[in-house]
Amino acid sequence: MKIIVLHKKIVISILVLCVLFSCFLFHLSKPFSFAVSLTTNSILDDTSKEKIFNLTKQEEKIAYLTFDDGPTLKATGKILDILKEENVKATFFVVGKHVKEHPELVKRAYEEGHYLANHGYHHDNKKLYQSNDSFISEIKNTDIEIGKAIGVDNYCSHVFRFPNGYMSSHYKAKKKEAVKLLQDINYTYIDWNCLNNDSVKKYSNSGLLKNLKKSSKNKGTLVILMHDTNDVNDTSSILKDSISYLREQGYEFRNFYDLY
Repeated sequence: MKIIVLHKKIVISILVLCVLFSCFLFHLSKPFSFAVSLTTNSILDDTSKEKIFNLTKQEEKIAYLTFDDGPTLKATGKILDILKEENVKATFFVVGKHVKEHPELVKRAYEEGHYLANHGYHHDNKKLYQSNDSFISEIKNTDIEIGKAIGVDNYCSHVFRFPNGYMSSHYKAKKKEAVKLLQDINYTYIDWNCLNNDSVKKYSNSGLLKNLKKSSKNKGTLVILMHDTNDVNDTSSILKDSISYLREQGYEFRNFYDLY
């Protein structure tokens, strides 16, 4: 019978490696962790606001995928599956009433590293712009529902997207007033400079991709508008091809966490 005698240093080294490996496995089992704390107590400083406001003016080839109007059972899960498979982190502009309906989808998006931004509670311009109080209430109530879904007290996304976009001519005067209100609650807003028109009318998959290619042509940083609703088109059916195309064009994917 052979007796194997291990040197003390070797034993210690093996034990250290085992501990490190265990820590690595534990880290993998934990949900995505964030360097940024998004709450009503956190401050969106002027530098971050300026980055977000001027994002579409940058020449660097960065692509920010953004999905509006969800979450929905029809689309959000499929989109999250594809983003996970492609290792892409996106930004979801969620509607408060849908967050309340499907908190499990919001929690999943959060834990998988996606940014949860604010798109108002009802996605109804009449309710949104009824008064200053109604505008603030729409935003704060959406943040409350997000916070409940992800288990974060006093959640505040700090980033708002106007229904139909700020650039839209509808309610233009009201939107100018609303921008001042956003500043008062430490918020900023952002539109987009690239889209596949998935909410405009019915397109084939090739048509959706063609729209994306056309609207991204000769641009640097892209803020890409898509929807996780399937109301008009199924964006998930063309999402992988869209990601592949943008990568081929030299774009790197990021989400709004990278702006802090």
